[in-house]
Amino acid sequence: MDEKTILDFLREVRHPGQGDRNIVELGMVNSIDDEGGKVTVTLGFPKRRDPLTEYLVGATRAALIRNLPAGTETEVKAVVNEAAPEKKRQNINELGLDQLGSVRHIIGIASGKGGVGKSTVAVNLACALARLGYKVGLADADVYGPSVPVMTGTEGEQPGAVQEGTQELIVPIEKFGVKWMSVGYFAEKGQALIWRGPMACNALKQMILQVRWGDLDFLLIDMPPGTGDIHISLVQDIPMEGAVIVTTPQAVALADVEKGVNMFRNKSVDRPIFGLVENMAWFTPEEHPEEKYYIFGRDGGAGMAAQLDIELLGQIPLVQSIRESGDNGEPAALGSRPDGLAFVELAGKLAHKLG
Repeated sequence: MDEKTILDFLREVRHPGQGDRNIVELGMVNSIDDEGGKVTVTLGFPKRRDPLTEYLVGATRAALIRNLPAGTETEVKAVVNEAAPEKKRQNINELGLDQLGSVRHIIGIASGKGGVGKSTVAVNLACALARLGYKVGLADADVYGPSVPVMTGTEGEQPGAVQEGTQELIVPIEKFGVKWMSVGYFAEKGQALIWRGPMACNALKQMILQVRWGDLDFLLIDMPPGTGDIHISLVQDIPMEGAVIVTTPQAVALADVEKGVNMFRNKSVDRPIFGLVENMAWFTPEEHPEEKYYIFGRDGGAGMAAQLDIELLGQIPLVQSIRESGDNGEPAALGSRPDGLAFVELAGKLAHKLG
């Protein structure tokens, strides 16, 4: 396949921090090698710490896989084009921790499995904390299923970039009194992020450590479901104070709670669990908030919390409005229905627990 055709494929990859111009137009494609059935693209970056390096490498590889014949091996490399003598490279943690220096509490929102409403709880908890007067940010670390843009009605928006000294920082989206950051802001709608484990870990660290968060009382990190390399990397490289575990009352969900709790209690991680949140604890008709129907079982979360010796921080009812609110980009915690009030109560308990 000729170089011009491959360049056309690469025009799909846009740099959100450069007016949405594509990487070919920006002159970032240093070379293209097509030998022995393998296509290798080398991207050149003018600065040592472009905050979107990992995203652009992943997006470039995704564009190649989408357009090249099936079975074609691909590789994307990143190099630095520096005319001036190279300065001593600072570790990404040293750069990023400067941005987290004014954050009082960094809390992971985790779950042992998917489908329990972890992101719904994270988004609504952030809004509820802001509603109580706290300064809040949320980083969406679920790289394979980022949902924050949809839940907050910020789809299509793109964070800006600002130069501070030698650092180029990402400026988060602000809405509902919360600062939001998600990899979903940098991916085109419907675009799959084809990232291996190490690439996903590095991209996530950039999405948290190289963001201008400013002064925050709480930074919530919506972690991917399950327990794996990404979780361990996040906890080890980010000064996460502890975690909140989300579950539902069903036995199949509760069986995975213990795995999530044990991961945080493992000696190599060693972070406290601030409590358990039982989502979809019961169904409440919006018109009859006093009625409770335990369609997924009763008090499963309370029993699991007691078994694992952690606090049951909150029980969130299932109300039709919570799904509609999320789909419409208006978090339920902003309202006065039973689900919204439950999130405000949860936020108050967490804030009190952390002093």
